[in-house]
Amino acid sequence: MSGHSKWANIKHRKAAQDAKRGNLFQKLVRAIIIAAKEGGGDPAMNMRLKTAIERAKAVSVPNDNITRAIKRGTGELGDVSYDELTYEASGPAGTAILISVMTDNRNRTTPEIRALLSRNGGQMGASVTWMFDRKGVIEVKGEGLDEDALMTLGLDSGMSDMEANDEGFTLYCEPSDLNTLQKALEDAKYVVENSEVSMIAKTPVEISDPEAARKVLRLVDALEEHDDVQNVYSNFEIPDEVASKIEDE
Repeated sequence: MSGHSKWANIKHRKAAQDAKRGNLFQKLVRAIIIAAKEGGGDPAMNMRLKTAIERAKAVSVPNDNITRAIKRGTGELGDVSYDELTYEASGPAGTAILISVMTDNRNRTTPEIRALLSRNGGQMGASVTWMFDRKGVIEVKGEGLDEDALMTLGLDSGMSDMEANDEGFTLYCEPSDLNTLQKALEDAKYVVENSEVSMIAKTPVEISDPEAARKVLRLVDALEEHDDVQNVYSNFEIPDEVASKIEDE
């Protein structure tokens, strides 16, 4: 999501809840299958696969499930056919939404996503991709990190921007530089909490009305709970004071 307010913490807790429901396991396994299908089954040579495996392990997806997913992706357990699709939509409070899915049946998924949007104040079909930049994003975690040293290493390794967050720093780069930047950070013994290609809003829309914020979050929750949805990107930003109010309810 856009921004680095307390919404990030809300999202992290929701991810943990999804894992308990088993919803996240299925999404992560699909991500491993697709990564292995596109780039091969060796995570040392396939950074997308490496990242997908790390995410799966972080929420305790069993190793057997990960191994089977890799083999399915490489064709060792038979051919697998998933389509990667991105739906463009508008949401409450003038927000723009991109919905990334992996599906084995687009004729089922498309009307289901359309219905979720309609029931929650959204509408499919808006042209919004131009409102986002496709960027590599790396989260570096740690206390007392030397910002100047991290910035110097990042700039030497393809980083285009960096900002502080509650647990460390977020580094941005072009997608083609993501692997190089991640390897440089890991070689320098930084703790890479997350590494991915994401869609970053060019101009975030601040939502200061709590009820409007609740509507947007309800829509995002509904979309993220769909089995085929991998990521939901939006250009909304919730100020800390509004996020705190929602969080306390």
